[in-house]
Amino acid sequence: MQIQIPCLFMRGGTSRGPFFNEEDLPTDIPTRDRVLLAVMGSPDKRQINGLGGAHPLTSKVGIVRRSEVVGVDVDFLFAQLQPDRDTVDTTPNCGNMLAAVVPFALETGMVHAKGEVSTFRVLTRNTGMQCDITVQTPGGRVNYEGNARIDGVPGTAAPIKINFLDTAGSVCAGLLPTGHVRDTVTVDGAGFATFTIDVTCIDNGMPLVIMRAVDLDRTGYETVSELNNDEVLKARLEALRLKCGTLMGLGDVTAKNYPKMCLISSPKHGGSISTRCFIPHVCHDAIGVLAAVTVGTACVMQGSVTTGIAEVPPSSPKTISVEHPTGEFSVELEIDPHNAQNVTSAALLRTARLIMRGDVMIPAAAWPSRDDQETA
Repeated sequence: MQIQIPCLFMRGGTSRGPFFNEEDLPTDIPTRDRVLLAVMGSPDKRQINGLGGAHPLTSKVGIVRRSEVVGVDVDFLFAQLQPDRDTVDTTPNCGNMLAAVVPFALETGMVHAKGEVSTFRVLTRNTGMQCDITVQTPGGRVNYEGNARIDGVPGTAAPIKINFLDTAGSVCAGLLPTGHVRDTVTVDGAGFATFTIDVTCIDNGMPLVIMRAVDLDRTGYETVSELNNDEVLKARLEALRLKCGTLMGLGDVTAKNYPKMCLISSPKHGGSISTRCFIPHVCHDAIGVLAAVTVGTACVMQGSVTTGIAEVPPSSPKTISVEHPTGEFSVELEIDPHNAQNVTSAALLRTARLIMRGDVMIPAAAWPSRDDQETA
């Protein structure tokens, strides 16, 4: 016996995964999580028995519903799964998967096009953040074809503009959860010598611990493969992550997907800063949307660890080009004219694509309480 559940398989930015109407999933969280694990084929590093792509970037799920919040069109719940673990984390946001939310809502009739271009307000239930998302809808249908290009995705597509309305303190208590723009942290642990390092702990959409690569005896220009095989570095980063998690008010983050860890260095390709991000234990082939917003925010804050490294334009709004292993990601930041340390808004460009529509099949044992089970 198997159960069929309607879904759309979509790419959002540089991530992908199945999107569901919340009405089609279990209402109780333990059963819902068990269903999502079955959908993705976790835990299994290959995810051979599900839709997962054997990588954190392709182990993501979107859950969408019509919103009951005044002024908001749809609500979005993001779920991060891991290939080889049985965890479903709905705490952090995902700005890449966010790019596919409005196309999903249009494809499923949750919302209707407003003309050649349509803007809808989305509430991310993970953190309570709202944003306005603009997509092209000629003839009342989502347009996926266009000339917009984002690094990390082959080819071009129609642009999707995301304007974040309030990202500071998405998971933490505030933009600078330790109360400082820079902290000096001493870490000791098994397998490496005690070390002391300056970090910026910041959350402007994604909790990050940012540090200079050179302070860990790395260049910051290593390849993703080199960093993923650097067991000493990963052990040091994890020990630092656990300590900073406590400093950031996040408690024990051993089993959590945040904070992410970000190595920075001077830009090499005309951008503002170079990055290598861990999510949190695997080096990202690019950089997450909200991680880029958070890194960009650190770049414009005086006294952060980016000072002396980042190339920041004098104009406002400031376009910060965040270099990553497969290209760059530009973020447009508005700065409060009365407080240079305060970022008032962030906007960026993404793309999305509907890859497949249909039903995903899961074992009936994953949802035993469903009374309309279909066989296959």
